Amino acid sequence: MNEPLVSIITPVYNAERFLEDTIKSVQKQSYKNWELVLVDDCSKDSSSEIIEKFQNSDDRIRYIKLEKNSGAAISRNTGIKNANGRFIAFVDSDDLWEETKLEKQIEYMLKENIGFSFTSYRYMRENGEKTNKVAKAPKKIDYEGLLKNTIIGCSTVVLDRKIIGDFEMPLVKRGQDTATWLKILRTEKYAYGIEEPLVNYRIVGNSLSSNKIKALKRTWNTYRNVEGLGLFKSMYVFCFYVVNAIRKRL
Repeated sequence: MNEPLVSIITPVYNAERFLEDTIKSVQKQSYKNWELVLVDDCSKDSSSEIIEKFQNSDDRIRYIKLEKNSGAAISRNTGIKNANGRFIAFVDSDDLWEETKLEKQIEYMLKENIGFSFTSYRYMRENGEKTNKVAKAPKKIDYEGLLKNTIIGCSTVVLDRKIIGDFEMPLVKRGQDTATWLKILRTEKYAYGIEEPLVNYRIVGNSLSSNKIKALKRTWNTYRNVEGLGLFKSMYVFCFYVVNAIRKRL
């Protein structure tokens, strides 16, 4: 095929409620040259049976099962290490892609010789109903900008290993995706955004306030313990992060 291979990495843990819809959204892509690498982190539900069902009918779907429960960072890194594609994409096991997501993103990256791109994403209720709320991607963002505005959604990202080289996610329990983008932006000048919302991000859980508190703690931990920022620099960028997080939800 003329289309470069895209390896799509999905960590799976007890994802039976939404996993089938996520896989189907990948299968519906107008861009056809992809492999979906599903890494099962020792799920206790029927996730493995769902994966095997799809794997039996679509040889682009690959199934890797970890020997012990290890968390999202190791799951994603396992997928990356086993990926065959020039391009690495991510989709979480409860999110959905629009049908033209890969086509538009890969075309844009190849045309502009871009190593790191992401898109806007639309908030979706737990039942799959789309909302009018969209987290809008800026045209581009650099390291300092991302510290102040964690706008890059994991399920929107595509990376070109031909440009950025090999990479892996830091082994932190939470926020490893943002920590990865920051790490890449230490060498890549910009990540480039596509304004169109090509991903639907599912809000799961009954307590949005609890989720927000977790996000605040996760971001602070990234500043202090992953990026090693000083206290005052952390406080400075954290204020911008809070303001931008509120704007993103409006």
